[in-house]
Amino acid sequence: MKRLLPLIPLTLLGACETVPTRDDGPRAAVTSTTFRAEDFAWSTGEGRNIVRGQVEYRSAAKQAYTCAGGSVGLTPETGYSRQRISALYGSTTHAAVPLATVRSRQVAAAGGDYSRYVRTTTCDAKGAFSFTGLPDGAWYVIARARPTSGSGEEMAIVRRVEVRGGASREAVL
Repeated sequence: MKRLLPLIPLTLLGACETVPTRDDGPRAAVTSTTFRAEDFAWSTGEGRNIVRGQVEYRSAAKQAYTCAGGSVGLTPETGYSRQRISALYGSTTHAAVPLATVRSRQVAAAGGDYSRYVRTTTCDAKGAFSFTGLPDGAWYVIARARPTSGSGEEMAIVRRVEVRGGASREAVL
């Protein structure tokens, strides 16, 4: 597992905690909003799932964005990370928020070091990325995107994605 690159603050990428649902298999539902390493433990295993993605975000003014050369984080969903994602992005499913706004919403992490459960990868020149070997569960994909031309604010984009059974899922940000 690679460590986070300096392009995205740890607090942005590690802000998510997965809440497995009852149909997740043997794991019981997790509802704690306090960091507990045992809630994240499922995410450290190897699996057969893949999350492939692409940054295709366009602002209301039709400005295109990319994550080319930047890092993308994948954080397991737990009660803790779900609460942080909601506070930072205003949604636990999909959002694009100016990076400055997300940074202004940062709060100190309560409890342990959740950043060790965050997987990272780098966007290629076309803004595509991939995470392989994932165990079944729900994850948050978080990318920092910049305008492809002209000026504009950098954006922090998040999308929840769920994988199971050796599936490959697309995450369009």
